[in-house]
Order: sequence, then structure tokens, then C-alpha cells
Amino acid sequence: MLKLTAIYAAILTFVYVKLTLNVINLRRQNEVSLGDGGREDLQQAIRSHGNFAEYVPLGLILLGCLEANHIHWTIVLLLGGVFTAGRLFYAKAFLEATPNLDLRVKGMKFTLWGLQALAATNVIALIIQIIL
Repeated sequence: MLKLTAIYAAILTFVYVKLTLNVINLRRQNEVSLGDGGREDLQQAIRSHGNFAEYVPLGLILLGCLEANHIHWTIVLLLGGVFTAGRLFYAKAFLEATPNLDLRVKGMKFTLWGLQALAATNVIALIIQIIL
């Protein structure tokens, strides 16, 4: 079982639900059933939700691959933590009353660092397994 991946997936799912509810609430408040109705706050909420949905699956796949290939748990925990922190920072940036640009940038940096580290570690692990 992919225990660490399951924990990160659960944490990220709770954030995804929060972002979803944020979009739903803004749609209700603004009486917009489809699209953003020209509302900047709704457009930002939709893109924050979409951005989350675009990045999280790849991060979880890479994390699960590391864990399935028996990479030491501390590495899985660390890399999963960097990626998850990035997603949490990014989501929080858009859940504040006024979007927080600094937190948004920090979130994307952590997300991209995490993805790159997850991908590189998977490649390195594969090369080591082939050589040995």
C-alpha cells in the first residue's frame, strides 16, 4: 500500500473540496451558473480550482511511483511535503479576501520545485535500479 501517497492524496483532496466549495459559493452569490459571468473574483476562484486540478494528479502519480519503487520513506515524505506545501500556499493565496500575490508565487515555486524533484528522483531511482 502507498501509505504516504495516500496521506498526501487525502490532504490534497480536502483542499480540492474547499476550492470547489469556494467556486460554488461565488456562483451562488453572483447568480452565475456557467463561466465566470465577467466577475473577477469568480474567474480567480475558477482558475485556482483548475490550477489545483491540473497539477495535483501529476504530483501524486510521481509520488506514488517513488513509494511503489521502495524509495526510502524519508525522501517520499520530504518531496511529497514540498509539493503539498506548494499546493497549500497556492490555494491559500486565493482563499483570502484579496488574492495574495506573494503567497501565490511562493506556492508555484514550491509546486514546481516539488514536481522537478519528484521527477528527477524517479529517473535517478530507475537508472540506479537498471545499473544494479
